[in-house]
Amino acid sequence: MRLALEEAAHAPLTGDVPVGAVVLASDGATVLARARNEREATGDPTAHAEVLAIRRAAEAVGKWRLTGCTLVVTLEPCTMCAGAIVLSRLDRVVYGAADEKAGAAGSLWDVVRDRRLNHRPEVVADVLPAPAADLLTRFFRPNDF
Repeated sequence: MRLALEEAAHAPLTGDVPVGAVVLASDGATVLARARNEREATGDPTAHAEVLAIRRAAEAVGKWRLTGCTLVVTLEPCTMCAGAIVLSRLDRVVYGAADEKAGAAGSLWDVVRDRRLNHRPEVVADVLPAPAADLLTRFFRPNDF
């Protein structure tokens, strides 16, 4: 999670919301990919940290199935990212801060564990939520600090 937090901290430099993500190999230690939100930087509405990290991890392993891998992200994934998690066959998603307004891994929706889908990754929530939430609060309310 600390690597994802480092990524998130760089996102505001391009005007992007501070969300960072890391994909770990099946050994749980090897980093396959790192990413941060890049919507503002690239003008791409799908450039969420999770999607970019998943794309980069798939490129690194040379296949789209990321079976055995773990996505670590600072903010609970949205519905788009939850769909990408399911479709990439990640084994687990670990996230920091819950997203009560748009979260799709247990808060508002639970796309990643929907029993109607063919793949349901494990979800580990609330890992270092305070630092992740603090980055977001500072970004959206910079004058409060």
